[in-house]
Amino acid sequence: MATPEDLQGTKALILRDFELEEGDEPIATEEDLLRLLADQIAGMIEYNLEVLLSNLYRLDVQETKVNYALSPHCPEPANVALARLVLERQKQRAYTKKHFQQPDLGDLDGLEL
Repeated sequence: MATPEDLQGTKALILRDFELEEGDEPIATEEDLLRLLADQIAGMIEYNLEVLLSNLYRLDVQETKVNYALSPHCPEPANVALARLVLERQKQRAYTKKHFQQPDLGDLDGLEL
């Protein structure tokens, strides 16, 4: 079960990567976030598919899973299936950022290539 802190980290990544804003109704649950993301992805499928596919590639969502989500064999609508894939991937990224933080390297002056 995800903690509220985990949800906040995941939400921040998704809002940033998909250029979304929280709006009037706060995103209180994972389902709220999934709904918001699915709506955004639906618009991207219709009007900006190349940008969506580029985002999925950049986020390292597995291509085979993306292909299945876009196929007629997937039981969910494509926008919802893709939103679930993005949500799961962003949850993994948020966990990694939280648990494997890079140490502060301090002043790196003079180390430019």
